Amino acid sequence: MSIKPDIENILIQLNYNVNDATKKQLENIVANTNGFFDFAKHLFSLNDELKPVDAFVAMSNSNNYLKLKSNSSNESEIKEFEDIINSWAHKYKVNLQKVENKNTYYIIGKNS
Repeated sequence: MSIKPDIENILIQLNYNVNDATKKQLENIVANTNGFFDFAKHLFSLNDELKPVDAFVAMSNSNNYLKLKSNSSNESEIKEFEDIINSWAHKYKVNLQKVENKNTYYIIGKNS
């Protein structure tokens, strides 16, 4: 039996302050993301793996999704970022959606 990470723990692991606004935002993301808890516990290791290439997992401010974002302008880091997130998405059967003209992807949810 696996233990679901709770909302507050997810916020802490992703370096957010725990308050009513961030809890509500993450609750909306969870409700909008198919199969969220099937892959949620793997977000923390993904976030750690992304840090060396100037990338991270965060809550989107414009959509009810988590996003994977690269802040790098280095071509090899951007390529590595894309390799890491595509491998992760394939492994955990998660759909990603690229944000046009940005090095950002939304985690849409579990493959049906």
